[in-house]
Amino acid sequence: MASLSLTSITPQPTTGFSLKNSNNYSNPTTKFLAKKRRVVLTLATPSPQTSSSTTSEKPEIELEFLGPKPGSDGSYPVDKATAISGQKLLRNIMLDNNIELYAAYGKVMNCGGFGNCGTCIVEIVDGKDLLNERTKDELRYLKKKPESWRLACRTIVGNKENSGKVVVQRLPQWKK
Repeated sequence: MASLSLTSITPQPTTGFSLKNSNNYSNPTTKFLAKKRRVVLTLATPSPQTSSSTTSEKPEIELEFLGPKPGSDGSYPVDKATAISGQKLLRNIMLDNNIELYAAYGKVMNCGGFGNCGTCIVEIVDGKDLLNERTKDELRYLKKKPESWRLACRTIVGNKENSGKVVVQRLPQWKK
């Protein structure tokens, strides 16, 4: 337990007289004198044993991001990240982990995650059931694209209860 001591100052009115001229008295005036009052605040924090037993682990989603082009050995480069289920958009996870999301034109011409441009297209290779359903924006921009393609800015990873692994192909339009 921690305790903190504070001092507050409360104005207390007093009545007095003041002199306008040396010969005349004026009406009574009110003056304020500060009165100190001591306040003690006690803060209680849970002990480490208590907090670990009451706090449950939040489900996590593991993400693997496959590069758009295979390397010299024929395998795609892989970037990995984790996210708490249901708390972030796929776009934000990629940007937070410095994982390339946009093609050259998309870096300049993207809408900032508002679902208005279609430059953040990704392909969900595995783990589609761990993501939200396609939104209206996705239906509009991706109507002629495969069902596995999603807009990263409209895709919520997890539903706050599930956990698992999602494999994402970056820039699927470049895939050979």
